[in-house]
Amino acid sequence: MTTATVTDERIARTSTVTKLLKRPEIGALVATIVIFVFFAATTSVFATAPGASTWLRGASTIGIMAVAVALLMIGGEFDLSAGAMTGFTGLVVGVLTTEYGLNIWAAIVVSLALALLVGFINGVLVMKTGLPSFIVTLGTFFVLQGIDLAGTKALIGQVAIQGMSSVPYYDQAKKVFGSAADIGGGLVYASVFWWIAVTAIATWILLRTRTGNWIFSVGGQQTAARQIGVPVFKTKVGLFMTTAGAGWLVGMLLLFTTSTVQSNTGVGQEFIYIICAVVGGCLMTGGYGSAIGAALGALIYGMVNQGIVYSGWDNNWLKAFLGVMLLGAVLLNEWVRKRAETAR
Repeated sequence: MTTATVTDERIARTSTVTKLLKRPEIGALVATIVIFVFFAATTSVFATAPGASTWLRGASTIGIMAVAVALLMIGGEFDLSAGAMTGFTGLVVGVLTTEYGLNIWAAIVVSLALALLVGFINGVLVMKTGLPSFIVTLGTFFVLQGIDLAGTKALIGQVAIQGMSSVPYYDQAKKVFGSAADIGGGLVYASVFWWIAVTAIATWILLRTRTGNWIFSVGGQQTAARQIGVPVFKTKVGLFMTTAGAGWLVGMLLLFTTSTVQSNTGVGQEFIYIICAVVGGCLMTGGYGSAIGAALGALIYGMVNQGIVYSGWDNNWLKAFLGVMLLGAVLLNEWVRKRAETAR
């Protein structure tokens, strides 16, 4: 009787640990707590309402894209055009409204349609040609960057949009995408609420819907997924369109928060999105990851990015931190995955 009881208790304890280890976001959650405590203890501004407002704002736009990129990575693909997409969509709205007088809401819809079209093209090219998504979206990145720079300059004679605040109905759009609420003496921008909503929706899709099962399936075992009836083509094209749609949303948030957009907006951010997703538990090989983990990865980035400033350090240390964070996350994720698989 005693032996049986001990055995049962040991199985129960191990089962709980195993379930905990299998959660992709555990490592990111621990890192988030450690980094918050460190900067809160070593700086006088970081944990205040105004200080938190700054790093939350920075983390929110990165977080929206990181969550979308995480879904795509779970599905086994990458999108290197995600950063350029944020600038492209903002420029489309800016040019159509300030130069051609199009209604601002119509311009926003046109911008969204173009973003989804680019995402659709990316997905179709990857699925139809069999080329790596890394190559296909790298090509799209350069196309969008060229349009952002040369196209904008050809149309308006400069590479930045000015005068957005004087466009009719600008205030209406700003309330949706660029407003801020004073909470405890710090401004919480609309982008933070959008970030929370996107993370919640993505988590629900991954964990509670058939589409979520498809995403994990096409990323982990694409051939097997196709054999059991998973719509691989539709799922992957939809993921590319989701990433492009997230790029549009971030483009709108940036545009209506600052009332301006430049042709290089978002360029270089695509690798940060991937780093945040990996730190949040996504495997580079697909089939494993978490939307919450990607959001936490973005929060880590936002806290470190601003914490370095508050600490008075050389901001160039951020790049070194990102490299260490990526390598550390990959090693930790691999260790946790193997530990969870071998736990009994």
